[in-house]
Amino acid sequence: MTNQSMKFAEGFSMPTYEKWVEAVEKALKGAPFDKRMFTKTYEGVTLRPIYTRNDWPAAGDPSGFPGAMPFTRGGRASGNRADNWDVRQTYAYPDPGKCNDVILNDLANGVTSVTIAFDQAASAGLDADQAGADALAGADGVMVYSVDDLDRLLTGVYLDLITVSLSAGAQFVPAAAMLEALWQRRQIAADAARGAFNADPLAALVRRGRLPVAIDVALAQMAGLAQHTAASWPNVTAVGVDTSPYHDAGCTESQDLAISMATGLAYLKAMTAAGLDVDTACRQILFTYSVPCDQFLTIAKLRAAHKMWARITEACGASEPARAMRTNTVTSWRMMSKRDPWVNMLRTTVACFAAAIGGADAITVRPFDETVGLPDELGRRIARNTQVILAEESNLAKVVDPAGGSWYVESRTDELAKVAWAEFQAIEKAGGIVAVLQDGSLAKQISDAYAQREGNLAKRRDPLTGVSEFPNILEAPVELEQPDMLAAYKAACERLKSTRGAATSGAASALTSVPAGELAAKAVAAASAGATLGEMAVALKGSETTIEALPRHRYGEQFEALRDASDAYLAKTGARPKIFLANLGPIAKHTGRATFAKNFFEVAGIETLSNTGFADAQSCAAAFGSSGAKIAILCSADPVYETMVETVAPALKATGCEYLFLAGSPGDKKGAYTAAGVDDFIFLGCDLLQITRSTLARLGVI
Repeated sequence: MTNQSMKFAEGFSMPTYEKWVEAVEKALKGAPFDKRMFTKTYEGVTLRPIYTRNDWPAAGDPSGFPGAMPFTRGGRASGNRADNWDVRQTYAYPDPGKCNDVILNDLANGVTSVTIAFDQAASAGLDADQAGADALAGADGVMVYSVDDLDRLLTGVYLDLITVSLSAGAQFVPAAAMLEALWQRRQIAADAARGAFNADPLAALVRRGRLPVAIDVALAQMAGLAQHTAASWPNVTAVGVDTSPYHDAGCTESQDLAISMATGLAYLKAMTAAGLDVDTACRQILFTYSVPCDQFLTIAKLRAAHKMWARITEACGASEPARAMRTNTVTSWRMMSKRDPWVNMLRTTVACFAAAIGGADAITVRPFDETVGLPDELGRRIARNTQVILAEESNLAKVVDPAGGSWYVESRTDELAKVAWAEFQAIEKAGGIVAVLQDGSLAKQISDAYAQREGNLAKRRDPLTGVSEFPNILEAPVELEQPDMLAAYKAACERLKSTRGAATSGAASALTSVPAGELAAKAVAAASAGATLGEMAVALKGSETTIEALPRHRYGEQFEALRDASDAYLAKTGARPKIFLANLGPIAKHTGRATFAKNFFEVAGIETLSNTGFADAQSCAAAFGSSGAKIAILCSADPVYETMVETVAPALKATGCEYLFLAGSPGDKKGAYTAAGVDDFIFLGCDLLQITRSTLARLGVI
């Protein structure tokens, strides 16, 4: 041993990019470098195969420091180092008492803030006992219609320690009034209350297709709530910019960013027009983004969001501290699968990791079983522990902006921000976010974007594990507790009877024609007096605004519809639809394509009948005839096809095969194989969705 330092790289020359390209081209063996090594994203950004210091010049420190302009590296100088990000979960169990049990259990085991999802009845401005509410009560949320209901829901929750976030759609004024009334009832000091009212009228409009008032009135109500909140509750935000409805409809990540910026700007204008100074208005907004399991795209998306909002607020005259964006992230709904839902644990882990790296202030991880029904304790436990492990055991919160300085991450952030900025400018040029919502142009752009993705999903260019890839046709469904909706509905109606009275209806009617700037305070007084959400909604109702609501997609929905049809067929007939594997030649020759064919058709719940292979046409046809199948698929290696297809295919057809597939791309043999009786071919890149759907139709399943 010596004290002399060892220099392992000494004597090795520094490789150049050109030398690397030369080595890759040799490995590609003639395949085009540009086609194989570059990737075009849905946002139109071309990803390079390797990034170097030339792709992100560090001179001038373009990303700055955390907590400083341009805020690419996050809104807080300490990041999550001083305090972990907020572990936030959403609660939607219909019965407030049962939901309270769930909330208390989660708060005792790692959750640090809660989002209360109001049910569809409340979001529509209806109490449970009002006409038309029976089908909506308890759907997608808690049956909370008064401050008494909210008190029951949050019994045992320390409201001076726990942030309460509301999701009430268009009824943000009554919902906020109920929470404020509860703070007052429990004598929570103004500076101790923690919350987010999430007044987001445009998100409510695109999600449900309607607002109970004109858009300008809704914006004025939102601005009035922000004025009241800023003056009364220093640690509460009034306004939300939630782009989840657009994300669920299929927008690209650059469209998502552009929409958030256009919406944030519209809300900023409404608040400043109502009299708030720009700094105060900026601090009233909480942005909520859906984050997918594309790790680097999510990191770049959140960093780009901070950068873009800082630029917009700077142009609006905000001081540097006020330009820091506050972000809440929710793992993407559209990436979640109903089939093989266990895989959702992996998807949400990656998304949570990326959101933390990207600088999210609060993260909500969807339970893996949320697509099946109301999540159970296992689903909620894994969701919250995913965050706890990443923060505490993986130490993600211990480093501020750990991706900062990465040539790839910095470049991708900048490129995504530029694309999104152009799309934001296009929205503004078209008249702003309200204009493109009302004329339908934004909905058309999102629909076009999702159509492109649907094509790639159908052909498995975008694979879905457990759904379009590696399906388990024998998987046991996840069984979840089904709440007693009728009992919960009756209980809600009984609570309303005891809450409602002459005094409460009078308190609610006092909200009619109140100026927007005074509305929030009057609503709190009404809620404190016992006015119900439905009563307040009636008093606030004006000239309704309607548009066509955006659809809500999940990537696996079309494949899962085929599996559902197969399940229904099984329940009806006692057997699944089936297809015969006509394996030709020895096992070593047919195994690869037989396995491919098995996975291909089981995506749609079609059982494949296998065998060890056939050496001649007669034995293959005889086995097919005995199988009871109507459809067969030839499986083997290309040399075997060349010698056997032209005899086996006619034999199968003569034995009653109604439709015959061949596994593999036929190349120049397509004509000969088709002439022999092959009807279609399956191979990597073909339209799996269309082929399996038409196969189920031929089998009488759909």
